[in-house]
Amino acid sequence: MATLTALFVYPVKSMRGIPYREVRVSATGLEWDRQWMVVDAKGTFLSQRTHPRLARIVPEITKDALVLSAPDAPTLRVPLTLTGPQVPVHVWKDSCVGVEQGAAAHEWVSGILGRPVRLVRVAPDMERAASREFAGSTPAPLGFPDGYPMLVCNETSLADLNQRLPEPLPMERFRPNLVVNGLPAWAEDHIDTLTVGPVTLRLVKPCTRCVIPSLDHRTGEPSIDPLPALRKFRFSKALRGIMFGENAVIVAGEGAVLARGTPCRVTFEAGFNTAAATPA
Repeated sequence: MATLTALFVYPVKSMRGIPYREVRVSATGLEWDRQWMVVDAKGTFLSQRTHPRLARIVPEITKDALVLSAPDAPTLRVPLTLTGPQVPVHVWKDSCVGVEQGAAAHEWVSGILGRPVRLVRVAPDMERAASREFAGSTPAPLGFPDGYPMLVCNETSLADLNQRLPEPLPMERFRPNLVVNGLPAWAEDHIDTLTVGPVTLRLVKPCTRCVIPSLDHRTGEPSIDPLPALRKFRFSKALRGIMFGENAVIVAGEGAVLARGTPCRVTFEAGFNTAAATPA
């Protein structure tokens, strides 16, 4: 039987993740996930792809503030109250709307990254959704993730990958929201729905990986790169990328709480035989 073994929330896009024992599901994914991001002067999002120092910033959500900390810097508190001017921002090809988080926040993050940047939060009336090409008719509103409400990863797949690497990597390198165990390696490729308690997700598209898994998730420094090993058996010509993990949309359970250790009910695509599944 599959089990939910880990939950991660990333309040600020491309900053450090927060492990949770339990977390509520919102309309756009896990509560507080990717509700803030750092943008340049043109409003374009920044990530560890080009600004690896973002990995050094540790977020925390308190009852009244987003709290950011980083080495050799004072703690920053950003009130959760939604005030400030709305500005146009961009995540890949999507035009979005962000709420400016104030001069103190801009200066603090600029100091960490060593260049002028701004911190913005998802505007309450922002309309953005996952690609209908993969999400289909399932409504999938988004905050600031790359493209889908949640990312699901399989512990057994990581174990198989780690056997091919000089040193094992932690799951945090791949920035999942949900981690499951008890499935064959790479069985996630064939999952239709994943139900955890009252929450049902539909896995709609493999996640194609960029350079971020090759960076130390705590420092942003270059580290063991899993992509060459993955490329040998996880490259998709159709998606033109290296696959690890599955993007998911929410079918049911908005407002419910996910808890680590909960058994999962899994339905697979027609014709997939879990008993016959073996690593690639």
